[in-house]
Amino acid sequence: MIASGRKLDYNRISEENPMPNHLADATSPYLLQHAHHPVDWHPWNEEALERARREEKPIFLSIGYAACHWCHVMAHESFEDPRTAAFLNEHFVCIKVDREERPDLDAIYMTAVTALTGRGGWPMSVFLTPDQRPFFGGTYYPPERRYGMPAFMEVLTSLSDAWQNRRGDVLRSGEKIAAHLSKGSGGTDAEAAFDRPTLAAAARAVAGASDRTHGGWGAAPKFPQPMAIEFLLRRHVAGDGGMLQTAEHTLRAMARGGLYDVVGGGFARYSTDRLWRIPHFEKMLYDNAQLARAYLHAWQVTEAPEFRRVAEDTLAFAVREMLSAEGGFYSSLDADSEGQEGKFYVWTLDEIRAALGGEAPFFEAAYGLTAGGNREGKIVLQRAVADAELARRFGFSSEQAVARLAAHHGRLRTVRNTRIRPGTDDKILTAWNGLMLAAFAEAARVFDDPRCLEIAVRNADFLLTAMRPEGMLRRAWRAGRAGREVFLEDYAALILGLLELYQSDFNNRWFAAAARLTEEMAARFADPSGGFFDTPDDAEKLLVRPKDLQDNATPSGNALAAEALLRMAAFTGKTEWRERAERSLALVSGPAWRFPTAFGRWLAAADFAAGEVRQIAIVGDPDDPDTKALLGEIRRAYRPDLIVAAAPDPPPEGAPALLAGRPMLDGRPTAYVCAGFICRNPVTRAEDLRLLLS
Repeated sequence: MIASGRKLDYNRISEENPMPNHLADATSPYLLQHAHHPVDWHPWNEEALERARREEKPIFLSIGYAACHWCHVMAHESFEDPRTAAFLNEHFVCIKVDREERPDLDAIYMTAVTALTGRGGWPMSVFLTPDQRPFFGGTYYPPERRYGMPAFMEVLTSLSDAWQNRRGDVLRSGEKIAAHLSKGSGGTDAEAAFDRPTLAAAARAVAGASDRTHGGWGAAPKFPQPMAIEFLLRRHVAGDGGMLQTAEHTLRAMARGGLYDVVGGGFARYSTDRLWRIPHFEKMLYDNAQLARAYLHAWQVTEAPEFRRVAEDTLAFAVREMLSAEGGFYSSLDADSEGQEGKFYVWTLDEIRAALGGEAPFFEAAYGLTAGGNREGKIVLQRAVADAELARRFGFSSEQAVARLAAHHGRLRTVRNTRIRPGTDDKILTAWNGLMLAAFAEAARVFDDPRCLEIAVRNADFLLTAMRPEGMLRRAWRAGRAGREVFLEDYAALILGLLELYQSDFNNRWFAAAARLTEEMAARFADPSGGFFDTPDDAEKLLVRPKDLQDNATPSGNALAAEALLRMAAFTGKTEWRERAERSLALVSGPAWRFPTAFGRWLAAADFAAGEVRQIAIVGDPDDPDTKALLGEIRRAYRPDLIVAAAPDPPPEGAPALLAGRPMLDGRPTAYVCAGFICRNPVTRAEDLRLLLS
């Protein structure tokens, strides 16, 4: 829920403006934060659009999200200002959109803003004709001229004047931009398919573009790139040299702190500097889901204990701070508390010494602490000394040093929990939950952790019931209410999460649900020219029907859909699903080769398609020690191109086709292994299965 510190601001706004605007019934916490603004905000709906047409007013469309720091700044500076609000209300129809609930609108108008200005971001401020055509746009505007930007009121008065006195120019501009959007909405023409040499070259390009000194990719602001890391780990397993070093270097650099919350677990959205020291403090569910899996896979490959610690602590953070009572995961934690960015997370040296007492010198050495701090006189924790060196200095073993630091983190977390917390965006999104479901489900089997499995099962049950009222999947849910919209990424991410859960507990309910969702996805979103639209065929008609192919902070819905179809085809033998996935992959083979870091999830899907997928069927009583031994052998290593189905003999109705016609041998649990359209002789002993897998 919104923290008490945050509520004080909104209560003040509510007292000054007791009559809510049209956002009072919204499910989005972001929209509710604006429900008592003096701006006469509408949600995006037919009532608002009809009003713009009827009154012949342009639309001011403001798009943001609850954890967005500069969204809060602009709201306080401009949308709470009575003079600005009065001008907006007189000259515009004002519409507020939560980008996380409506990624379709965000994608369309972000493309427009980027085309107009060369850059995009949030808050997004777009001005539309009454028929939804954008004619001007930008991001944050200050109340007075500063940062080289015009004042917001200057923008408003100029656009209002243009609408009144030069409307023909405005309409022609809108038509031109709309034509640009329509041209770009269908994706690219199909190009050549991916093959192994192309994928190896793409991996070399990804590794070559990395920051060899500080890890990661790009300069400040520096974002984690879990999809690029995952692709490099896959290519390492495939035998490409040098890929593991790049992935490990980046993972270790991020885990030292700053971006990573060493006290409470979990990752911030990005680093404001190249060295990963000072984060932008908001925490997003999708980042933590993807990074938890990246560290989990890195641990499988390297067995480095720090990678396992980060994965487990990130998942523990998600349970402690983002898991609802119903079993769904919230969307984000704000960067701000008590009106200050990062106040919840930063320290003074005196605070740390008070919390740790006589043990503080050990902690100060580990983090290189000084009284002056490293951020505006405060301390953002980032490791300065590695475990082995720290242990040597203080006469401990490395294990003792790690345990002592963990105890110190726990004591600091106890102190930190007495502070006023950042706000929580407590809406639940299917796509992001699908990503986190996959993380918990895989952690359950890799770490042999019953608690992770319990959380994954509750999450899947919630997604298949609360998020699927009357059998129709929805994107967003909050406080007992599901929204109306759903998008391609919601279907695809949930399918992949359910398949991971099925491979952890082999409850056929999860596979059957994934199969139904795959049929629905193919029917509702398919583009006859290849790939998928982001919106279903019965969705609201917008300026264009979006089809976003590039991976961003979250994977492209099309990339997820291609991967889901490939995996479902491997389970079921349905060639039409694989063929549809291959047509999707052909759409991006050109741009993915030219800009590989922008297509990381696509490259992973292409790697799965081009590789030798191993299909394993385990037939036997799941409680039989021999069945468990066979499964344990499968789970010993990181095998990204392996799928497994398991069931008693005979398998239940609706089980994966992979299990059909495969009995136990001599009454013993049996493993059937196929790869590259060739099946090996079935085996009943774990050591024989190990030889087949090697």
